[in-house]
Amino acid sequence: MAAYLFVLAVGLLAGMISGVIGTGSSIMLLPVLVYNFGPKQAVPIMAVAAVMANLSRVMAWWRVVDWRAFAAYSVTGVPAAILGARTLLRLPSHWIEVGLGAFFIAMVPVRHWLRRRNFKLRLWQLSLCGAGIGYLTGIVLSTGPLSVPAFTSYGLAKGAFLSTEAASSLALYVSKVLTFREMGAMPLDVFLQGLLVGASLMAGTFVGKAFVMKMSERHHQLLLDVLLIASGISLLWAAVG
Repeated sequence: MAAYLFVLAVGLLAGMISGVIGTGSSIMLLPVLVYNFGPKQAVPIMAVAAVMANLSRVMAWWRVVDWRAFAAYSVTGVPAAILGARTLLRLPSHWIEVGLGAFFIAMVPVRHWLRRRNFKLRLWQLSLCGAGIGYLTGIVLSTGPLSVPAFTSYGLAKGAFLSTEAASSLALYVSKVLTFREMGAMPLDVFLQGLLVGASLMAGTFVGKAFVMKMSERHHQLLLDVLLIASGISLLWAAVG
């Protein structure tokens, strides 16, 4: 029971942070889920929870979704996420932990490299990003550090960015959950655990909406870097231990 309460508390905090910066819930929660349930079970649980978290962000900012950007990103991202999920289920648990940890840490310099070059994406380029990020989403689950610069480089900001990125991620995660279910990696108990964790994320998202316009860009970047490094180190530690 104590483990579940801790997971839910982290979920509430993660939902608040993702509601402010557009990502971070999976980065914070995944190491906790891996520690409590193991990597093979943690990833499907987080996939269900991510569906609910992104749904709550879409609901909070429904009126400002950029549906053209959503369609361009999702039309390639959904099939790529399905392919990535099928790849994930064939990987050994140990390598999942190593891959997730290394990926999170590597995203810190990559994000800053992209920002320094001030990339401006067109609609067709956003679609290409959807394919690549979708496949990675199928494998590593949390690709917010990549999707965030993709959508902001397209020109979206504030509520439009939060809602459109969430709607696109929602499509990817739904396809991933369905793939897990089809391949027998989503038994009822795992699905229910995902719903429970997702409920805490949803609650935190609506709380975080009140702070969206109060955080500076510098604090936003610093918070995301801290989350990536801390989560990456914890996953690598779990893989070594």
